[in-house]
Amino acid sequence: MFEAFSIGPFLVWTNVIFLLLGIWLSTEFFLRLANSANLSVVHFKEHALKYLISFIIMGRVVSILANYRIYIKDPLRVFIVWDGGFSFLGGAIGIGLVLYLITRMQRTTFLQWLDVLLPAATFGLMFEWLGKFFAGRAYGMPTDMFWGVTYDTIGVRYVVPIHPVQLYYAFFFFVLTFLLLLVRKHSKRAGSETLFGILLAAGMTFFFEYFRGDFTIPVFATRLDMIVLLCMFISLGLFAAFDISLPTSLLAVSQFLLIFIFGGYLIARNWLPYPTFELRFSQFLSLLAALAVIDYVFVHRRKFPHL
Repeated sequence: MFEAFSIGPFLVWTNVIFLLLGIWLSTEFFLRLANSANLSVVHFKEHALKYLISFIIMGRVVSILANYRIYIKDPLRVFIVWDGGFSFLGGAIGIGLVLYLITRMQRTTFLQWLDVLLPAATFGLMFEWLGKFFAGRAYGMPTDMFWGVTYDTIGVRYVVPIHPVQLYYAFFFFVLTFLLLLVRKHSKRAGSETLFGILLAAGMTFFFEYFRGDFTIPVFATRLDMIVLLCMFISLGLFAAFDISLPTSLLAVSQFLLIFIFGGYLIARNWLPYPTFELRFSQFLSLLAALAVIDYVFVHRRKFPHL
């Protein structure tokens, strides 16, 4: 694989080239989508430094968390920002955080911006996963399939053919980008692209992660945990949707009950004799993202029925 190449005395990492290409093209794509949706991009000029700092910091933080084993062994490597350790998804989350804060003072809602940000993010993720393929990062498990690839690098712990899971992801995000454009063309309510895109991405991420062979943060859960998590998000969604019409006293009682029930379960779950199963951290996050976006779109459409 072409992990890096030399230009004179300089060593250029292939994944960095793909990452920069993804940032450039997805930014252009994002601005074009915003203009087509009649969303003002003036605040990007006014708060350009905030967006840039948030993009860089969150991209670096998410990359460090994803490769925590490397940084635990060598903590000082956190400050070596030129090692190519950067997450495009983390950067997109950083942009989203600033957008959320700024749109609270504008007529447009955050969900309207999410409908624009998501297709641009999936387009950029395609390039990031191509870069990971050439760099031998986020590699797959051994396979007997004819499309298996072999890496000759110390960063990959297998010497046999493995799943090119990075290409699976790259192809999926390429297709998802065009599907989101189709949904955007026919949708009549804000949040259609976000709901469709996040749910599909969460499902495919949960599936693709079973083909990953690199190390990750393990999450141990039970079936009851999943049921309780689902009930918690349903409760939060209903609570957020009806909080305007409920009296203050009833709101306080509802908040106390939610904290008591779900907080009590977190404390008691260690003593419950249920078998656990292991998830990759990214699988767990995909579940949280799917549940959160369902809640958010439901609440948004109730509060803004005209959008």
